Amino acid sequence: MAESVLYPSDTTQEPSQPKDRIRRFVWKIAIATLLLMAVGSATRVMNAGLACPDWPLCYGQLVPSQQMNLQVFLEWFHRLDAALIGLSAIALSGLSWWYRRSLPNWLPWASTFALGLIIFQGVLGGLTVTQLLRFDIVTAHLGCALLFFNTMLVIGTALMPYQATGAVGKLPWVGLTAAIIVYVQSLLGGLVGSQWALHQCFGGYQLCAVMNSHIAGVVPATLATLAIVFMAWRTPALHPTLRGLANLAGGLVVLQIILGVATFWLHLQVEVLTVSHQAVGAALLGTLVAFTVLALRDRANASEINSIIPDAAAAS
Repeated sequence: MAESVLYPSDTTQEPSQPKDRIRRFVWKIAIATLLLMAVGSATRVMNAGLACPDWPLCYGQLVPSQQMNLQVFLEWFHRLDAALIGLSAIALSGLSWWYRRSLPNWLPWASTFALGLIIFQGVLGGLTVTQLLRFDIVTAHLGCALLFFNTMLVIGTALMPYQATGAVGKLPWVGLTAAIIVYVQSLLGGLVGSQWALHQCFGGYQLCAVMNSHIAGVVPATLATLAIVFMAWRTPALHPTLRGLANLAGGLVVLQIILGVATFWLHLQVEVLTVSHQAVGAALLGTLVAFTVLALRDRANASEINSIIPDAAAAS
């Protein structure tokens, strides 16, 4: 009797079928969104942002077969992928409300928030074309995409089966701080890319402040991420999943620095490096978000267990 009380029900029972299916669906949407951001980055660095001069169609067609080349294909495929993710977000919201009685109370609202983000993202996508790639709209487009991506990660991670160890300490707050810093750094990177600040600075010493702010932002983002890795190493009882995410974040931040230095010295001339730099940055942010959500769950579940133990002992 006492043993069954010691663990919260969400860690001992098998997830319901709707919850399990929605979790898998959410992870697929998250992966598709990461790929979409990579394609969007490729579209920008290949100067294909206006390859389709109209919106939402491309040359007034669903499939511009006669005008198709690499640049047109990148822009057209980016829109196609975005449309599919939008339809997936609609399906996710519908399923969450339909099965709401067998799902956590917060899930329908979270999925509705995600749907709102993807609708706003579509509006921003249209404005990037009609406003001829205005830098603030392009940066907001990236920022909204990152928010949607991380919303999917929050939902997916929150629905994962997870057994608390109660050994997280201050890691949830350090993880949250690191995630916020990396998100701001990603926006600065988007601002550098949307204004072509690196080329402007090297060519005519313009927009150097924008570029330098992104370079300076590497320091707090790196230190915050490495603090998680260090604290994870100093916590022997840390859950293996959290330890793995901390190590992954450490590896990604090192890779991101290498890609950033290479991109800087090669003046954005190697498109693969530039696209990889943004994709790894998004993956790093997603890893920190997933780490933070699991660490918060660990802390909350451990607190619940600790509050139950005295009651169970008194009952026995």
